[in-house]
Formats: sequence, C-alpha cells, structure tokens
Amino acid sequence: MDKLLLIQSELKAPKSQFNSFGKYKYRNCEDILEAVKPLLLKHKCTLTISDKVTGNEHLMIIEANATITDGTNTISVTAHAGIDTNRKGMDIAQSFGASSSYARKYALNGLFLIDDTKDADATNTHGKEEVKDPKPALTSDQLKNAIKSIQGGKKEAVLKQLENFYVSPEQLQAINLTVKNL
Repeated sequence: MDKLLLIQSELKAPKSQFNSFGKYKYRNCEDILEAVKPLLLKHKCTLTISDKVTGNEHLMIIEANATITDGTNTISVTAHAGIDTNRKGMDIAQSFGASSSYARKYALNGLFLIDDTKDADATNTHGKEEVKDPKPALTSDQLKNAIKSIQGGKKEAVLKQLENFYVSPEQLQAINLTVKNL
C-alpha cells in the first residue's frame, strides 16, 4: 500500500518518556499514536487497534491487532504480551492494561517499521571499544512456540535455545509463569 509506505517514511515518533530507574528514554503507544494521527489525516487513512485475550489456565496473553486502511487496501499487524495477574502493586485491570499497552506498542512498531533499539548516540563508544551485535529479539511467534514447547515437556531444550535471543522482561515473565505453572 503506497500510503502506508509514505506514512512509514514520514513518521517521527521520538522517545519522549524517561525511565529514571534504568536511565533511558523510550516511547510508548500514546507517543506513536500522537505522531501518526496527522499523517493518517494527510493520507486519508484510518488506523484501528483491537485486543483479544488468548491463552489457557496457565498463561493469558493479550493479542493486539493494529490495522490501517485507506478504504480500499487494508494491512494488519499483530503482537502479543503475556499477562501477569499476580504482578506486585497492580490490580487485575492494571495488569491487563499494561499488557495491552505493551502489545499495542509492538503492533504499531511492526506496522510503521519503528525500530525500538537504542539510539545511535546512546551506543556510540567513540572508538573506545567495539560494539558487538546484539542478540536478535524473540518474536511473538517464537514466544508462542516456546511456551507450547515448554508445556509439551521440552523446558530444558527451550530454555537453552532462548539463550540465543534477547528476551524482553515481559516475555521472560510469560515464560517464567509457564514454567511455574507446570
């Protein structure tokens, strides 16, 4: 879809949030939506985001779907996030909301080709040391397959394979919850 290509190339969604504990900047779902709305209007497109809860008694997952359409063409991207209903300091609604926001952000990242790696300035060592390539991020499909394999009795093999990937804190939480509920 030509309009999506234009929106992807024009979109600037700066990292306007700051994590004072980890001392890093990040963007959230609302930052992306704020940046993309004028471009949707300019290119006469509509964006919708929906959630559904999937999973089983051991692991609940929010599946977020971001869909863009110009009335003729439609493109959708889906992302997933585990839900920890026992998260300290959060009631059940807050747990679902946090997982929803996380999954929606990554669905929007996929749809609009937003890279969530660190900024070049943050990783630039100015020649003082070599920067190693980071591990590839674990995708939502890989997470689902890992969880299924763990539930199927292949915990040790899966955990060994996961060492080759960057596993986000939310993904790690979903994996740990699966292992805990075996």
